[in-house]
Amino acid sequence: MKQETYPAIQVQSLSKVKIMSGKCGLMLGKYAPLHKGHQFVIETALAEMDEMFVMIYDCPEVTAIPLTVRANWLRKIYPQIQVIEAWDGPTEVGYTPEIKKKHEDYILKQLESKKITHFYSSEFYGEHVSHALGSVNRLVDCDRQTFPISGTQVRRDAYAFREYLHPDVYRDLITNVVFLGAPSTGKTTIASQLAKEYNTVWMPEYGREYWEKHQINRRLSLSQLVEIAKGHLEREEALLLQAKQYLFTDTNALTTYQFSLYYHKTVASELVELAHQAMSRYDLVFICDPDIPYDDTWDRSGEANRSIFQKQIESDLILRKIPFFRLYGDLNTRISIVKRVLFRYQKYGNLGELFSHEIVL
Repeated sequence: MKQETYPAIQVQSLSKVKIMSGKCGLMLGKYAPLHKGHQFVIETALAEMDEMFVMIYDCPEVTAIPLTVRANWLRKIYPQIQVIEAWDGPTEVGYTPEIKKKHEDYILKQLESKKITHFYSSEFYGEHVSHALGSVNRLVDCDRQTFPISGTQVRRDAYAFREYLHPDVYRDLITNVVFLGAPSTGKTTIASQLAKEYNTVWMPEYGREYWEKHQINRRLSLSQLVEIAKGHLEREEALLLQAKQYLFTDTNALTTYQFSLYYHKTVASELVELAHQAMSRYDLVFICDPDIPYDDTWDRSGEANRSIFQKQIESDLILRKIPFFRLYGDLNTRISIVKRVLFRYQKYGNLGELFSHEIVL
């Protein structure tokens, strides 16, 4: 297939490139994970094509990140492209005629007779795929000079190469660990200590900071509790982009929800929604038992109330069907339990399996 020649295109000036009429492009890959090298090819294609398809393969042998998660990165960052999820795509790698034919046949089947005029890639397979499609073999940055990065490098150490990752991608690579429980159950101490040991950041309880600044007669209004949940979430999102593998989070909107019920017997609709979002937001949930001495500071409502509040939090987790690990004993015991869970845990992979092992004993 004849190779067309194109001038170099810089990502920051794509909006100035004239769209060429009647052209339809295709890219394919695993995007495990999506990085700026992939984005450069996509954005080059978007500047040159009227219509753009991206085929993304399921590849459990390469990454535990589900195909749906990776496909949603593409949809969110580039809503103008059409994403094809290749759940049953061939997994054989090689350049034999048989392997090439298998891949070509699969691609043509997925396209359903859609005419592709340009096939975009930075890879050797561009030649045979474009030939099968009857399209232009549009190679982009094959020597990786513009963005010297690969998926293998990112999978090996996402933190070291985070500058090559879109924020939406990087945050999804971080394991967000939340600690729940009544006041004075060790959440802050555990989260901060683990962050130090794993050389990462932690999310302090924003509600305490807000309460100290805004409380009147030791109370906050319904709208102020909404502000706490929203402020906590904003800070947490920022810290996810600074974290290294783990973010250790002290409480979340579920706790604020319970405070609202406890003090007001009702919950604002915004806080109800934020608590609902928290149900699927965290990778690992730990609840700290109140089996340690109560620290009776002026901002707390007493040991008896701690016991009641603990029961309410646990009941809420059970009703919401949120799986959690229980932390008990002294600080060292609690941290040891968390470490054993983290050692076995694989993000997107085996949460259910962890509960079948006696890893907390």
